[in-house]
Amino acid sequence: MLTRRIIFEQLAIDARIGILEHELRATQPLHIDAEFEVEVSREVHDNDIQTVLDYRHLRNAIVDECTRRHVHLLETLAEQLVERIFREFGEVRQLRIRVSKPLAFSDCAAVGIELQRSRPDMAA
Repeated sequence: MLTRRIIFEQLAIDARIGILEHELRATQPLHIDAEFEVEVSREVHDNDIQTVLDYRHLRNAIVDECTRRHVHLLETLAEQLVERIFREFGEVRQLRIRVSKPLAFSDCAAVGIELQRSRPDMAA
């Protein structure tokens, strides 16, 4: 099986996330880093976006999932992102996604959660 990898680095999103009082009242920035291993099922034609997975759709799904409602835990949001990507994008065979809060602590660049998953129907 041929694959290609789509990569997002530090996709910046303002989201409603967290359990602390100040997090319940306002949005805060999140950074999303993600890699999607996509099955190549046809030859790429330079003038036909339909011959590839349009990464704009992946980005829109990530942004929507991160901004649609308040989520208390980064772990929950990361799992929701994985479920949505596998549900909506059948070409994605594996993914790695990191969701981080750059403002969580003053003594580090960010704190976050990273998940790496394979499509459930690929389990051996």
